[in-house]
Amino acid sequence: MARWDLDEADGRIYSGGWRGGGGGTVPVVSPGDGGLVGLAGIADEHDVERAGAAAVAAQAEWNCASYRIRADVLMRAADALRDIRADVENLLVRESGSLPAKAKHEVDKAIDELVGAAGLVTMSQGDLLPVEDPATLGLARRIPVGVVGVIAPWNAPLMLAMRSVAPAIALGNAVLVKPDVKTAFSGGAVIAHVFERAGLPEGVLHVLPGGVGTGEAVVRSPHTAAISFTGSSAAGRRVGAVAGGLLKRVVLELGGNNAFIVMADADLDRAVVGGAGGSFRHQGQICMATGRHLVHESIADEYVERLSAAAGELRLGDPRAPGTTLGPLITAGQAEHVHGIVEASIAGGARVVCGAAHEGAFYQPTVLDGVTADNAAFLSEIFGPVAPVTRFSTEAEALALANATDHGLSAAIHSRDIGRALGFAARLRAGMIALNGQTIYDAAHIPMGGLGTSGNGGRHGGRWNLDEFTCWQWVTVPTIQD
Repeated sequence: MARWDLDEADGRIYSGGWRGGGGGTVPVVSPGDGGLVGLAGIADEHDVERAGAAAVAAQAEWNCASYRIRADVLMRAADALRDIRADVENLLVRESGSLPAKAKHEVDKAIDELVGAAGLVTMSQGDLLPVEDPATLGLARRIPVGVVGVIAPWNAPLMLAMRSVAPAIALGNAVLVKPDVKTAFSGGAVIAHVFERAGLPEGVLHVLPGGVGTGEAVVRSPHTAAISFTGSSAAGRRVGAVAGGLLKRVVLELGGNNAFIVMADADLDRAVVGGAGGSFRHQGQICMATGRHLVHESIADEYVERLSAAAGELRLGDPRAPGTTLGPLITAGQAEHVHGIVEASIAGGARVVCGAAHEGAFYQPTVLDGVTADNAAFLSEIFGPVAPVTRFSTEAEALALANATDHGLSAAIHSRDIGRALGFAARLRAGMIALNGQTIYDAAHIPMGGLGTSGNGGRHGGRWNLDEFTCWQWVTVPTIQD
């Protein structure tokens, strides 16, 4: 089986195809053991400009490639990722603090994105519409937007970048991808490598690691026609403002403060499993993580007790160590941020059931009870392994609490009465809702996205990708020549 690791690039990634990057290099450090993963070359605005110009030229030819050629490239990229998946999984563990199971899941999802994108090329690319002259055909057809700027986060760097890169390339676009520098290898170098092995023409894909300055250069570049951004709501507002001012299409998949609603008739065994997974999976560093546990007062004591027991069974430690079930946050600074929210929550009246402490980047799984609607834990997207519990007495109160946020990404409802739960879901302001499941769920073929400050209504996944990465062109064709 083919293998790949950082030794092939001497432990380095170079921005935009130019050695070193105009912004110099920075170390990428493992949150698990503090060791050096490698050096990332930071792209400056000149790198972005050169990459954009090259992408425009390459896209003109790539757009003319047969749909079979584009599909074959995507399928070969999927095969290339399968070939090196053991190395990529290890890299995700080292670079992002992922548990091995999460790393495996992320690679599976990235492969799904590549395979799903290959299928886009054979979907309907337009419509035949009537025109006044019966001797003329009217065609509304989809064409690529051109060059897509993809700005991806660190929490699921490979999958969340691939979710935009793969469909954009499949539909005939070129791509500038800006991975977070903390995960420049798994969110950038791996993607470049598998597409290179797949035979993607040179210039169609450019990897530009960097921070805010690099990202803003990608958004402002005269060469990018559309921007796909995944990250915090605060950063998304900035991206949206800049891109909107330049009249560019922008797809924003942002944060969430997701409600997990447990009705009085819920199956508690199932609810606790879903609630614990929703708050503690990948240390809570997922946009769809459960941010608020809304539990009926008649079962709240038992739910809190069971949730605390589930938290107590987790083993916090280096994700590479056998038996570890909860890894580090991405940085010690992020752990301090989480702890600040927890301390503010306690000062606001929340009761610590377990946890509420950390050492470096390692934050203990935490359960807070007695969290009210004005408490910091209720109001914040914590992005850490913290489960705040708020009690309610009526369904109307539960609905008001669930909707008491500007976010609207995902939600879950636990009830044995499916009809009642469906009715409740219809009144929830959330883009994705699971009945008797978790708040965390996505797939390459579903419409992924949120409402409010969780996004701008755009949808990743399946045929919805056509709405994001193509635009309409109206063409009339006379069928009778003089």
